[in-house]
Amino acid sequence: MNTRHVTSLVAAGAAIVMLLSGCGSTGTSNSSNASESNIISVYGSEPAHPLFPGNTTEAGGGKVVDQLFAGLVTYDAKGGIHNEVADSITSSDNATHYVIKLKSGWKFTDGTPVTAHSFVNAWNYTANSANKQASASFFSTIEGYDDLQKPDVDPKATLSGLTVVDDNTIDVKLSQPDSAFPVKAGSHAYMPLPESAFKDPKKFGQHPVSNGPYKFVSWQHNHSIEMVKNPDYKGNRVAKNDGLNFKIYTSPDSAYADLRGGNLDFTNMIPDTALTSFQSDKSLKAYNEPGGNTLTFTIPEWLEHFGQNEEGNLRRQAISMSIDRKTVAEKIFHGTATPAVDFLAAPISAYSKELKGNEVLKYNPSKAKELWAKANAISPWSGEFGIAYNADGTAKNWVEAICNYIKNTLDIDAKSIPMSTSDEFLSNVDSGKMTSAYRSGWGPDYPSADNYLVQLYDSSSADGKGGNSGNYKNPEFDAMMDKALSAPSTEEADKYYQQGEEILLQDLPAIPLWNQNATAASTSAVSGVAFDYGGGPVFTALTKKQ
Repeated sequence: MNTRHVTSLVAAGAAIVMLLSGCGSTGTSNSSNASESNIISVYGSEPAHPLFPGNTTEAGGGKVVDQLFAGLVTYDAKGGIHNEVADSITSSDNATHYVIKLKSGWKFTDGTPVTAHSFVNAWNYTANSANKQASASFFSTIEGYDDLQKPDVDPKATLSGLTVVDDNTIDVKLSQPDSAFPVKAGSHAYMPLPESAFKDPKKFGQHPVSNGPYKFVSWQHNHSIEMVKNPDYKGNRVAKNDGLNFKIYTSPDSAYADLRGGNLDFTNMIPDTALTSFQSDKSLKAYNEPGGNTLTFTIPEWLEHFGQNEEGNLRRQAISMSIDRKTVAEKIFHGTATPAVDFLAAPISAYSKELKGNEVLKYNPSKAKELWAKANAISPWSGEFGIAYNADGTAKNWVEAICNYIKNTLDIDAKSIPMSTSDEFLSNVDSGKMTSAYRSGWGPDYPSADNYLVQLYDSSSADGKGGNSGNYKNPEFDAMMDKALSAPSTEEADKYYQQGEEILLQDLPAIPLWNQNATAASTSAVSGVAFDYGGGPVFTALTKKQ
């Protein structure tokens, strides 16, 4: 691979990048009629939305979209950037202007070419609020974005900052400096779409046409999603297997039982019941490595007693200090998670254990009671405090544990609220219909503090336009993120990101709990298990003995 690794950009998503150039490795051709012998069955959950990349923000759909689509760049295991469909991404004017050159010869699985229009049309569709795409905020720094967020916007309106120069050239003008733009360019939101996606979006979401390592075969809802190796893929992630079968489960325990019984090849969802034993189970191969995932719970702004004001902040801080993260990690996660000290994960360069105000993430029951009493002096507490979660995941034990800590420390009624499926849970989160706190967390879309902070807590990501599902809005925090994106070096950008985090530690729109390891298990026949920079499995690397 003859590709330039831009270290400063990757580390913080902030240093101004003047050029990404080079070419990626080329995939080898093979028939799409893959042999069943090297189809890998892997754990999956029912996607919350149709398979439009710009509307995919959760793990069930994300793992599928990742395999089907290829964007401008890809990321390696250390977070390095490598060109994929892009031949070069050139920045000028203090990171407010980019020119993107595409490689020729790429095509979608329907045989149509991947061109500059494929990217620009997809970005315009995602950014336009009339299309209700969950990743709209990823385009918030491009000129014309604000116009596309108006209530009466024409569904066909486009970003004024995007120009198709020719089939292989895109001109991008930004409304503010954004040195993280080339890093974001490999995320779901920036994937290209063929013309068929816009002619019949409903049909496309159920049967996507893509340009990535795999070609879509079928989606049997609540049962499986099947794909085979794409013979025309020309990128960096050439599959070593013939295809993937995402078997959809409503319980990680059921998947683990299937794995042990030889009816599933691989899972990266280890149930709580197996955390003490999966690494010593001789019938399986087990994996436990540091990862980039964060685990939190969100207290939305609209709940009574939890507005973004003095009372709400005191209550959030009190609840956070009621929780013994270290003990829960030891008793429930068994060495697969570490207590959070900030809002980032250790692989990100802005990560710090020394942030001002991070004492709110430490167990201090006496201080918690003091803060709760101060909040009661402003407005007496009434009712119960609940934390919702999806029962088909692995949150039950830890949610119940922290509810017990909150109940016992603050002497209030605190309880867990199970919702039967991820689909039900995420539908309520995405639509802003939650009437309680809810479990949350983040697996990064791209290796930058920008992804953890801007996409989750900036005002531009609120109101259904991004990952800010609790609708947190603080102009002081937003301004700090803008400074980070305008910074001339990684080191300076990291300082602004950290100052932004110190604001979050006061407001606590979400309560950081733990950083999760990348854990997985496979049958003994499977080899090639590897993880990306965020701790997600690299499905293209999997293969198994015949």
